[in-house]
Amino acid sequence: MCKPSTSTEKTAGMGGVAQVMGTVVMLSLIKFPQVFTINQVPQAFHEDSIISGYRHPHSSATDCILSLFHMTNETLNIWTHFLPSWYFLWKLVSVVLILTAWQESFTWPLVVYLVSCCIYPLLSSCAHTFNSMSAQARHICFFFDYGALSFYSLGSAMSYSAYVFPDKWVNNFFHRYYIPIAVFNTIACTSMACYSRLGSPFWQHSHDVANRFSKFQSPKFNKSLRVVAFAFPYLFDNIPLFYRVFLCVGEGCTDNDTNTLHCYHIALAFLTGFLFATHLPERLAPGSFDFIGHSHQLFHVSGIFATHFQMRAIEQDMLTRRTWLLQHSIPITFANSVGAALFCVVVNLLIIILFSLPLLFPSDCQKKKHKI
Repeated sequence: MCKPSTSTEKTAGMGGVAQVMGTVVMLSLIKFPQVFTINQVPQAFHEDSIISGYRHPHSSATDCILSLFHMTNETLNIWTHFLPSWYFLWKLVSVVLILTAWQESFTWPLVVYLVSCCIYPLLSSCAHTFNSMSAQARHICFFFDYGALSFYSLGSAMSYSAYVFPDKWVNNFFHRYYIPIAVFNTIACTSMACYSRLGSPFWQHSHDVANRFSKFQSPKFNKSLRVVAFAFPYLFDNIPLFYRVFLCVGEGCTDNDTNTLHCYHIALAFLTGFLFATHLPERLAPGSFDFIGHSHQLFHVSGIFATHFQMRAIEQDMLTRRTWLLQHSIPITFANSVGAALFCVVVNLLIIILFSLPLLFPSDCQKKKHKI
């Protein structure tokens, strides 16, 4: 026979139902921001072949945060970089705590690299979250995004110099000047990428972003310039890896099991660049991939997987080649690792400030123009 329910059980059941109903009511009271079509937002906010799902071009910070929890054309762009940034942070903390990285200079390049792996997806997710607050905010958000990506290229270069160079090239002329050139490339990358949005600060763009954009914007040229800005540092950083994996034969080529991981990284990195440059698949069917499946989301996912395999390969090279590298490679110092990284962070911030000031503070001429 069934045991009759007690009044306590009935009360508990009714309480559970009430909690569920309360949650439903609370969610129904949240007013998510409206989304718009491409014809309803200024040109500066347009994305190639994305027709709908745009947020209000003057969203509040609260609206931007709420947009994480309902579908816009930016929602998956945010989550595909925000979640991986915590994975890379866990890897960084593991290295710092387990390997006590601060105690030995040999691990410093790995720490710089892992810091850059945490920063670039985190700043990218922030840029995609808050870029709809205004036209000025949109450009400044992506200035920081570009600076983080260029810093990631420097982190990659430092780890390659320390652990990945083929035996034949260790301590040769190219190896000795590899880090200084990578530092220059990082600064040039940030400058060129920021320039690709609105031109030179103070001379070519002003506080009146809409006017500046409509008069001087050349999407194809600017996109090409941005591709070059990020492709060149990547190709330079990977010269020793390309040689080691594809060209080197005979003794001193460092032909080990890690090369398979490097090949995975290279394939995914080229897929990432292809997606960024071509805007596929949305270019084939505009409007069909506005919310899910457009190239920027795929670009984020493939880029994260490329970084994952790159990180595994670097760690494996560091562990398996440690003894030989400590005897034959260039000594790792504060100047060619942490010091160079801090220098690039400071310079990148100065570049971002330089490009942002005209957007934040209109010139006297611009103020007079608005008064008229």
